[in-house]
Amino acid sequence: MRRIPIVPRADWQAQAGRLGFHFHTIDGEPYWDESAYYAFTLRQVEDDIEAATDAVHGMAMALVEDVVGSEELLARLAIPASHWDWIRDSWQRQDPHLYGRMDFAYDGSGPAKLYELNYDTPTSLYEAAYFQWLWLEQQLAAGQLPAGADQYNRIQEHLCEALATLAQQQRLASPMHFSAVRDSIEDRGTVRYLQDCAEQAGIETRYVAIEDIGISAEGWFTDQQDYVIRTLFKLYPLEFMMVETFGANLDGERIQLLEPAWKAILSNKGILPLLWERHPHHPNLLEARFDDAGAALPRGWVRKPMHSREGANIELFTADGTRLKSDGPYDDGPTVLQAHHPLPVFDGHYPLVGSWVIAGQAAGMGLREDATPITRDTSRFVPHAILD
Repeated sequence: MRRIPIVPRADWQAQAGRLGFHFHTIDGEPYWDESAYYAFTLRQVEDDIEAATDAVHGMAMALVEDVVGSEELLARLAIPASHWDWIRDSWQRQDPHLYGRMDFAYDGSGPAKLYELNYDTPTSLYEAAYFQWLWLEQQLAAGQLPAGADQYNRIQEHLCEALATLAQQQRLASPMHFSAVRDSIEDRGTVRYLQDCAEQAGIETRYVAIEDIGISAEGWFTDQQDYVIRTLFKLYPLEFMMVETFGANLDGERIQLLEPAWKAILSNKGILPLLWERHPHHPNLLEARFDDAGAALPRGWVRKPMHSREGANIELFTADGTRLKSDGPYDDGPTVLQAHHPLPVFDGHYPLVGSWVIAGQAAGMGLREDATPITRDTSRFVPHAILD
């Protein structure tokens, strides 16, 4: 694994604008960064990333079966008791799921170590699935990459196939609605990309901002034109939906969600200690435990809120006594502790590998790097290539 400088494409920003990648720069700072790329060997990708992704996904799915059958575990994950039956029924119906991303620390020389699962509302999808593939093809054509360079990236292919399969099996209502927070450019871009994948699969779609979803007098969810929403892909956290005004209307089978209700288990960092309890010393897991209220953070550990996102409210205490903490809105909920396993450092950059799972299959990866050991929403996306 290497970080290699490369000359950026002269027109990449113009291309991004034409293709709807409007969040390539956020608050004046670059998010997409193609001044360098990460190079992997095929063995590293297949043996250390892809195999680890499949192994962790299998363990996670088996864990869901344990949790839905245990009120003790549902409570341990701080899931509201009012929605236990909703989650359990969703799992027992085998409500389909579409995608997820797991984040690994990996330096090219040892087992990839799981930091967390992002299995409800993962972003960085468009840039991983499409824009970095475009970068690869164009840099190959320009002679900037060695002939024969490849990329671990079957994400878009698997997304379209998964959506087409669900449609053929009549497991998606038509039209299929897609939704995100109105003012989030990144979330809207991610959802628009998924909507395009659905349309490529022959599915009729509609878009509705999450704030415009309403409830009819009969209790159905509706869009701004009062069309009933039967199937909804929402880039909006399940744990938010459960406690908001219309949370009680989620129960039953009036609306199908992607991601489904049972993903509330896997989007919760409380699964990290549960995975460790069931698979202690697994090469791809880090020791983790539930955080006792008021306990001091031991050295060599990281404290994570169960429902935090984008590196918010992470507290890191290394073995040598270094302490780092990120700000955020998740400072009042339950937390877990995870053994500290540092990210590798390349020229002062800390890369995190995001490995994508589409319909249960490892499908590709994208890397985000930060100037600090905590990967936050200000991190940059850097493309990768396979060089052998």
